[in-house]
Amino acid sequence: MSDLSKLSDEIAACRLCVARFAATATAHAPRPVPWFGPAPRILVAGQAPGMRVHKAGRPFVDASGDRLREWMGLDVQTFYNRDKISVLPMAFCFPGYDAKGGDLPPPPLCARTWHTRAMTLLGDIPLILPIGGHAQKWHLGAAAQGGVTTTVAQWRDHAPRVFPLPHPSWRNTGWLKRNPWFAGTLLPALRDRVQEVLT
Repeated sequence: MSDLSKLSDEIAACRLCVARFAATATAHAPRPVPWFGPAPRILVAGQAPGMRVHKAGRPFVDASGDRLREWMGLDVQTFYNRDKISVLPMAFCFPGYDAKGGDLPPPPLCARTWHTRAMTLLGDIPLILPIGGHAQKWHLGAAAQGGVTTTVAQWRDHAPRVFPLPHPSWRNTGWLKRNPWFAGTLLPALRDRVQEVLT
């Protein structure tokens, strides 16, 4: 068994947040969703699984995933090919809902426990997509301190290896309308880069 496979098994068995999740409105048990492959060409560095992913045990099996795949110009089969694409969220479990029904932020304990080890084992990845503020701060550090809009607007500073993205959630539909440059300029460049690293 490879070191990456061992790590995936360890993450899948993680129960560090049992008490934290039991105290949420959903009172759910941890269900980590690791999704790695050796030497991936693309790393989707997300936030944390939602409820649908929690139930399915597979990342991005929801409307956010549909939108993300559209952004990347990929079909479902290619997206779930772990030899090409790995998913490394800031937390591997669904964190629960807040009082307004939105997803709680990813518990920092998860990234502190697993992230550095995972990134080391995944190696030199040609294309990294940090989605949302938590992932952007981890992967870009001080360059992401201005917030998601500023970080994504400055995508050329990080391309071609890193393309920071907003979360593809339906909640960000208004953001997409207010920032037409994202679809008009960033997405064509992203799709070109995706095809470049996959061929």
